[in-house]
Amino acid sequence: MRVRLTALYTGIFLVTSTILVIVVNSVFSDRLHAKVAQITPDGPVIRPVLPPPPGPFAEVEQLPDQVLRDQWMATVITIVVLTLLSIVAGWWMSGRMLRPLRRITATAQRLSLSNLDERIALKGRNDELKDLADTFDAMLERLERSVDSQRRFIANAAHELRTPLATQRAAIQIGLENAEDLPEVRAKLLSHNKRTEQLIDSLLVLAEADHGLDAPQPVDLAALVRQTAAESTSEAITMTVSTEPLVIRGDPVLLHRLLVNLVSNAVRYNHPGGSVHIGLTALGMLTVRNTGPHVPADRIAELFQPFRRLHTRTRTDGAGLGLSIAASIARAHHARITARPNDDGGLSLAVEFGIPTTVPVSR
Repeated sequence: MRVRLTALYTGIFLVTSTILVIVVNSVFSDRLHAKVAQITPDGPVIRPVLPPPPGPFAEVEQLPDQVLRDQWMATVITIVVLTLLSIVAGWWMSGRMLRPLRRITATAQRLSLSNLDERIALKGRNDELKDLADTFDAMLERLERSVDSQRRFIANAAHELRTPLATQRAAIQIGLENAEDLPEVRAKLLSHNKRTEQLIDSLLVLAEADHGLDAPQPVDLAALVRQTAAESTSEAITMTVSTEPLVIRGDPVLLHRLLVNLVSNAVRYNHPGGSVHIGLTALGMLTVRNTGPHVPADRIAELFQPFRRLHTRTRTDGAGLGLSIAASIARAHHARITARPNDDGGLSLAVEFGIPTTVPVSR
């Protein structure tokens, strides 16, 4: 690129200089011949202001050609010298302009998972190259956060899987020594096996949601909401449903899992005699509001992080993947999920589906 820029600068200089020299010399040649013709015997008859110069007129007639020849020679030498200077100046200027690109390239070549905290931090005026460096730094920051999140996710997943496996191993080693304890050991093993199976299933759903939608299809979200509410009824919780007709394009299995996670979360983290309200508008707004313990506003963001539990939760409540899976499914459907604490306790969860995902409802 440096060679191409230098050649471009030099070529532009040569073209413009050549055009300038040709035009100037042509005009000068015409004017010079015209002036000399006025003072020669063969020239036009004019009334000279001064007496004619002494000497033969032959030398005067040859004067324009000699002057023009000397001028062309001096011009060619000057252009050659200036061309060499333009090559040097173009090489230096292009190198100075491309220095930020070399810095960006060197930083990219040094990067690995162990030094993602390195930044270009290009200084100087705001131009295209500084915008490129700032964009690269912003991309590195997002990549670093993503890698850190994946590392935490893998560590938490390994911890969550290791706990039931360790319990199962202890139950097998200790409980099977006494035949009388076999029913209790069997029940414990089945319980932890079910928890492990649910965790693996949740991880698979989370990975599938992060992968995106392969073949979206029209889904009657209102019917899916009513079905989920019927499946999640609880004697200790009052549930109300208010829906308007809405059909969106998406994956019915993932959308059902989204609704199940939101409603199950609202039922599980409630208090006896509490309530859950599910609302759906034709504009694509899904809300799930419940009563329950107070949730600090500064800890709302933790609800959507994998394996993160608030102080009111215990390990028997689940792996802490419910709302993170719901958030991933919402992103896969170009929707935005938000949460806010209610004044009297509990949460209000809202999923706003984008206009492009909705389709007309058949009448």
